[in-house]
Amino acid sequence: MRYAVPLVNGTLSAHFGHCEEFALVDVDAETNDVTSVTRATPPPHEPGVLPEWLGGQGVKIVIAGGMGRRAQGLFAQSGIEVLVGATEAPPEEIVRGHLDGTLELGTNICDH
Repeated sequence: MRYAVPLVNGTLSAHFGHCEEFALVDVDAETNDVTSVTRATPPPHEPGVLPEWLGGQGVKIVIAGGMGRRAQGLFAQSGIEVLVGATEAPPEEIVRGHLDGTLELGTNICDH
């Protein structure tokens, strides 16, 4: 399974649309172990581009600090689960938290 975590300066981006790159975190579905982490620079941000691009990268789950409702809807249409309200941390730590049930999700900081 592959996760995507939007990053700014190597840590979770509070605003999904302002990220510089994505951490693509691969997880072994049987063991729930992180098997690899790669960084990828996204195409220019435009509505609908990132769900298609991340889907093409094999992403099944996006964990973000904040994301607008429209973007969440576009991800849902692409079959990609979105979790919002995560706090700043290294991407591997965020994904491990989701895997072991300790990831705390707060308020979605994007209201557009």
